[in-house]
Amino acid sequence: MEILLQQIINGLVLGSMYALVALGYTMVYGIINLINFAHGEVLMVGALTSWTIIGLMKDAMPGTPGWVVLIVAMVISCVVAAALNFVIEKVAYRPLRNSPKLAPLITAIGVSILLQTLAMIIWKPNYKPYPTLLPSTPFDIGGAVITPTQIMILGLTAVSLATLMYLVNHTRLGRAMRATAENPRVAGLMGVKPDMVISATFIIGAILATIAGMMYASNYGTVQHTMGFLPGLKAFTAAVFGGIGNLAGAVVGGILLGLIESIGSGYIGTLTGGLLGSHYSDIFAFIVLIIVLTLRPSGLLGERVADRA
Repeated sequence: MEILLQQIINGLVLGSMYALVALGYTMVYGIINLINFAHGEVLMVGALTSWTIIGLMKDAMPGTPGWVVLIVAMVISCVVAAALNFVIEKVAYRPLRNSPKLAPLITAIGVSILLQTLAMIIWKPNYKPYPTLLPSTPFDIGGAVITPTQIMILGLTAVSLATLMYLVNHTRLGRAMRATAENPRVAGLMGVKPDMVISATFIIGAILATIAGMMYASNYGTVQHTMGFLPGLKAFTAAVFGGIGNLAGAVVGGILLGLIESIGSGYIGTLTGGLLGSHYSDIFAFIVLIIVLTLRPSGLLGERVADRA
């Protein structure tokens, strides 16, 4: 029972990170029907930027509380990632908005490879230890343990999701985003600026990805220029799992995928008679993707994409 509880805790932490990244995918797709495959690399840039800021602050201001360093690094990293995603949308995607759908898809893959290469040049290809800024003493919950870092991840995810839902449902920008998703031409006639809304969507997605990237780095303790590829791919799987274009679906898909992966990795050895170990846990995300696309292509909560007039 303790193993199951521990894997549920680990799954919720992992699923929280997937959910934040999946929201970036689903928001962009819901508005302009584009899968931004460079989104995982935005996560990577955010995490590596935070690693740099933390190192600089530790050298310049030793003794600063860890939570202060974490907040400052998060704010600066979010600004950098948001500016990067804004430029990507403006330079790489906007000129192709009315092109055949294959063109922006190939461009997104190209941008992903470009960002990985630039990150490798700037930060070098070696793995870097990510500093532990919060206390490491774990808390015992029914025989399972949870660390302060994991509690921070769960709390920060809840705050981020609540803020996003308020933004989308109760602000002028949120109404403009929903209107643009319904019909950008009509929204433009009603005074909405679709280009501004699309840029804002990319910026919000970058902020969520950066928060997820810092969570990922804090939880696993390392950063590297390829670290965004697999989480980005799994978050895309989560978005499809929940229903691409559906914000609630992205959250549900991310958390369920994290739970499936974590619980599966805990019991995969027993289920396969020792043939497979926990390091094969990545296969669960893609097994889920195949099953969902086969049985329910629109996802668990249904694809929410407006009909274009």
